[in-house]
Amino acid sequence: MKKLSTLLLCAWVLQANAQNVEIWLTKTDKSVLFQKQTNTLSFDKISNTSPSIYVDDAKKFQQMDGFGYTLTGGSTLLLSQMNAAERAKILQELFATDGNNIGVSYLRISVGASDLDDHVFSYDDLPAGETDPKLTKFSLAEDKKHLIPVLKEILIINPKIKILGSPWSPPAWMKTNNNSKGGSLKPEYYGVYAQYLVKYIQAMKKEGITIDALTIQNEPLHPGNNPSLLMQQDAQAVFVKNNLGPAFKQAKISTKIIIYDHNADRPDYPISILNDAEARKYIDGSAFHLYGGSVENIRSVHEAHPDKNLYFTEQWIGAPGNFAGDFSWHIKNLVIGASRNWCKTVLEWNLAADPKQNPHTDGGCTECLGAITIGQDITRNPAYYIIAHASKFVRPNSVRIASNITMSLPNVAFKTPLGKTVLIVQNEGGKAQEFNIRYHKKQVTTSLDAGSVATYIW
Repeated sequence: MKKLSTLLLCAWVLQANAQNVEIWLTKTDKSVLFQKQTNTLSFDKISNTSPSIYVDDAKKFQQMDGFGYTLTGGSTLLLSQMNAAERAKILQELFATDGNNIGVSYLRISVGASDLDDHVFSYDDLPAGETDPKLTKFSLAEDKKHLIPVLKEILIINPKIKILGSPWSPPAWMKTNNNSKGGSLKPEYYGVYAQYLVKYIQAMKKEGITIDALTIQNEPLHPGNNPSLLMQQDAQAVFVKNNLGPAFKQAKISTKIIIYDHNADRPDYPISILNDAEARKYIDGSAFHLYGGSVENIRSVHEAHPDKNLYFTEQWIGAPGNFAGDFSWHIKNLVIGASRNWCKTVLEWNLAADPKQNPHTDGGCTECLGAITIGQDITRNPAYYIIAHASKFVRPNSVRIASNITMSLPNVAFKTPLGKTVLIVQNEGGKAQEFNIRYHKKQVTTSLDAGSVATYIW
């Protein structure tokens, strides 16, 4: 009897120490959409000839801030128009981590209007010909209509969510063309605009909203949007070192300053600013989009300035969308690619739109497909599932760890603050692929259909 008890105890200890692997799966034919699989895998020492992904948590890279979306003014307008109970339900699904909720952990918002607001505005709009250098008319009134109330509801669900602010344009009276679209910031208003951004961060703080980081300008080399601003790298360097950095320091603002916020085809832009010793002391890092260039180009900024952080802050999906193509490209280039190239965040562009991709400004994006479509019902689009595969499991302060690319299996691995290992794998090949996951000299054998993506957690 005593021998039997000992055997049962040993069996229980072995079972307790076994590493079971949880699997969440999406197939590009949409037959499975971010579903937890009923089967689990267990690591053992059995070997085979299938290709292997080796996960090595002894090699650590950047710490992650989170995965999420841009919460545009248009998104919050649509959310505000929903029935309160239905809005609470979808916000819970997006921002909570339990059950099937996807745990979005990072948001980008616009400072003033973006092109996905229903109209253009700044926080200090004036009749033509007037100026306000002392910012006496500064007001968050427009944001108080929809954005701030929705953010407060989100913060109840996740009080620790990080928020990045990005301006699309200063007030028109500060610009060379006196227009929301294009033009440049007048040099005589550099100091005033720095104070404008200080007032913004302070005013949001009074609303209970902490702006963790601020990019200087959304897409500074694309003045054709509405709103928008042209800001070359020399001008951005001067603005940071002579105006914004000192203004933040004087006001004791800890919000991170992030430069560039544009495409991966111009890594020279942030590198040139970071080469300026006076500017770089105020800068936390650089932000990227991927409408031009290769995601691997982002790595060159890390190699030039390894002490500065990198962020991936925007990529759109065009309506009506192609689930298989959009999902596959964004998983490979953003969730896997941006993370493997040192980015601390991965953000998709625009959380929500209506069935006609409204609202937007006159001259703004007319085809930006939201992560969700808010109509009579809620439709979950490719960006919803792209972010879900990472955000639910790769929680803030997770650290990217080493994993090799083998065969047609792009992947990225992380160690979470709670000690979990997360591996996101994509089969970009044209047929099903069996492979091993190797970890601490043990392995599990699994397979993915062509195009499928799985998140493995143990």
